[in-house]
Amino acid sequence: MSIIINRVYTGVGDQGTTRLAGGQEVKKTDLRIEAYGTLDELNACLGLCAEQLLLVERGPQDQRLYASLRRIQNELFDLGGELAVLPADRHEKQILVSAADAKVLEDELDRTNGDLPTLRSFVLPGGGMLAAFFHQARTVCRRAERRLVALHEVEAQRSEALVYLNRLSDWLFVMGRAVAIGSGHEEVLWRPGQR
Repeated sequence: MSIIINRVYTGVGDQGTTRLAGGQEVKKTDLRIEAYGTLDELNACLGLCAEQLLLVERGPQDQRLYASLRRIQNELFDLGGELAVLPADRHEKQILVSAADAKVLEDELDRTNGDLPTLRSFVLPGGGMLAAFFHQARTVCRRAERRLVALHEVEAQRSEALVYLNRLSDWLFVMGRAVAIGSGHEEVLWRPGQR
């Protein structure tokens, strides 16, 4: 695919509207814009995770995690591209997240989770800078999922997209735990009533 971006501003958004990839002008508060805008925010959070991981990289496991983060960033861009067009404007060769993409997340999640200690409480975001970035990404992923569900309630979305985001938030939780423990940080656990 050839993409050329030689003009950053268009002025279309000056009045609170934007254009979908199919050319339709919509309000910036449109559910579709909220959904793919939140995916963009999530993608930025994953960029923080990847860059922080480069600072602490210790071995092959971290290299695999870095590669997974970059793969997921591309998948999120594919999903954003899907949401940036109305279903009627989607071209036949458009790349869409698939059940296979969600399965890769599941496999990575299961493999990593199998090596982690059993949780005895909820985890509070923390456990080192990298783990905190993963937890931040998880919360943004949950918001992206809620935005997609809200859009789905007014205009049916592909189930693969919904499953993918749900699985990704679980993946981010487990990877947050893994990097905390792997870097020697203690997980921060919720202690009800502790003041």
